[in-house]
Amino acid sequence: MHTNTLDEQTVAVIGGGPAGLMAAEAISRNGVRVDVYDAMPSTGRKFLLAGKGGLNLTHAEPRDRFYSRYGMRRPQLEPLLDAFGPDALRDWARELGVETFVGTSGRVFPVEMKAAPLLRAWLHRLREAGVRFHMRHRWLGWGDEGTLRFATPQGEHRLRADAVVLAMGGGSWPKLGSDGAWVQLLAQRGVEVAALRPANCGFDIAWSEHFRTRFAGHFVKPVVMSFTEASGAVHRRQGEFVVTANGVEGSLIYALSAALRDRIAAAGAVVIHLDLAPGRDLPRLIEELSRPRGARSMASHLQSRIGIKGVKAGLLREIVPAQDFAVPGRLAAAIKALPLRLVAPRPLEEAISSAGGVAFEALDGHLMIRMLPGVFCAGEMLDWEAPTGGYLLTACFASGRAAGLGVLAWLEGARGE
Repeated sequence: MHTNTLDEQTVAVIGGGPAGLMAAEAISRNGVRVDVYDAMPSTGRKFLLAGKGGLNLTHAEPRDRFYSRYGMRRPQLEPLLDAFGPDALRDWARELGVETFVGTSGRVFPVEMKAAPLLRAWLHRLREAGVRFHMRHRWLGWGDEGTLRFATPQGEHRLRADAVVLAMGGGSWPKLGSDGAWVQLLAQRGVEVAALRPANCGFDIAWSEHFRTRFAGHFVKPVVMSFTEASGAVHRRQGEFVVTANGVEGSLIYALSAALRDRIAAAGAVVIHLDLAPGRDLPRLIEELSRPRGARSMASHLQSRIGIKGVKAGLLREIVPAQDFAVPGRLAAAIKALPLRLVAPRPLEEAISSAGGVAFEALDGHLMIRMLPGVFCAGEMLDWEAPTGGYLLTACFASGRAAGLGVLAWLEGARGE
């Protein structure tokens, strides 16, 4: 089948996000013709959204700590990241004329903070390399004799390719193209696909109407969140989150969302504890709360003695029994470990990213689906997850590059047969 020389062969990359574009770059740099197909009117829509508040491209923390963010899938992702990790990604951005800097938290951003200049320069370079883009092409699977089927505004289009890279994202933000419709198409072919689940997501809490109306949209900071897994392992982290009409979301929640989600799946709910006064120990709180408040209200007493006000005071009123406010020991204990019961993760379409996808066990070392020779997978279509902080994008870039290089190796091998 593959008797053509490399420069006579064509590769279809389905998905125009970071993983797909990186695969296209790796392939086109070696003279192979690449056609990128995307269901949306333009490429990189989720990438641009991710950069709306400042594009967090990667993270500058030490290698071992960085790799630990990928949890159980670290063994599969580590070689990909060794080949194209944070430093290589920053060098790549520099080649496109985009300088980066390390923020105070270790997160890496473009100097301009925006995604659009990087994407614009990247697309220009890809077009200069001969990559062709086909927008509003929604993949429908395979037709007879292995043809690729696409729904387009002009009707169904079928084509052949010497190799295919699937990089259509997970199931979060379907309005931007990642709708997970591919799951069924691959499952029909017998490919092992783990169910898509929300990652980096918010959680539902049964707020009272009063609390919801008054405090939805308010940030809670600084605060320390902790919870204990069934194994006894304790997670504890300081940061901030935001109260929503349905529950909670934000960076502190996202950092532990995988463990919280899995605990809810196993037990039906999970209780987290909030330390609303980090830096003040329990005895000191009891001492401050025991001081006479005279004619001052409890709200004024909390604010003047401990600095608890606004949404933090609202949380106490929402959770702590009224009678406990008169007992300094109980109120202080609640301030240091306020229990919140999370009952469900928010829906997948609201999540920043998704867990689940094509199992690594279904792939070879080059990210080719064993059951579908010549078909490769990359990015969020693969079964891995990571917290926000640059880890998601870095692995998408690294896996896209690995899939692209895998395509080249496979084409060379097939041509030599």
